[in-house]
Amino acid sequence: MARESSKQLPREVLKHLEELGQHVRTARVRRRMSTEDLAQACDIGRRSLYRLENGEPGIALGTFMSVLWKLGLLDTIRGVANPDTDEHGKILEAASRPQRVRAPASDNDF
Repeated sequence: MARESSKQLPREVLKHLEELGQHVRTARVRRRMSTEDLAQACDIGRRSLYRLENGEPGIALGTFMSVLWKLGLLDTIRGVANPDTDEHGKILEAASRPQRVRAPASDNDF
């Protein structure tokens, strides 16, 4: 079933999932934690952690963030989809603003 969902994802997405999984694995190894220890600390199955570290699609975002939290890396997620760094979105927003703004009509209610 995981294979079917991975066929629907763009190659770039799959590449980044694998890279994120490798980063989690590196962080776990640096902390000298076994897969069993980390999975148990995050209240997930060892198989789920294995799938996450191998970049398989279908891992719940909550599971991923729980693992990052336990590794002390949750703050590293703050930059993901940050609207302040969305240059393309800012350009689109600026293009849709009106070019000219009229002064509000005076209220002459005598």
